[in-house]
Amino acid sequence: MGLFSNKEEKEKTAEEVLPKDLASAKKVVEKKIINMLKTIQDPEIPVDIFELGLIYEIKIHDDFVVDIEMTLTSPNCPVAESMPSEVKEKTEYVHGVKSVNVNIVFDPPWSHDFMSEEAKLELGFL
Repeated sequence: MGLFSNKEEKEKTAEEVLPKDLASAKKVVEKKIINMLKTIQDPEIPVDIFELGLIYEIKIHDDFVVDIEMTLTSPNCPVAESMPSEVKEKTEYVHGVKSVNVNIVFDPPWSHDFMSEEAKLELGFL
């Protein structure tokens, strides 16, 4: 099996129709992107990268080109090369997305404050 689970394979192959309204279509695509990003786990912290707060911004342009600004838990992260590639590949897999640009930034530096309440609870920070 590739990078995707059976559920993800079915989601991509199913006939999907986006809403005709651009704003609504962008919201649907953004939700699907977030769900896809939640399938990517940080190798050092057993939580997905979205809940960890590693995704700083998802910008969907009117032509459905997507810009993702993300960070890593540290500049020396062992997946510094592979994780952005996985983010790009899985986001491109979302129905409606034409292409994806992933930009790694370290400003602001990631900290535990960026984690969702769910992630903090799961890791025992609450």
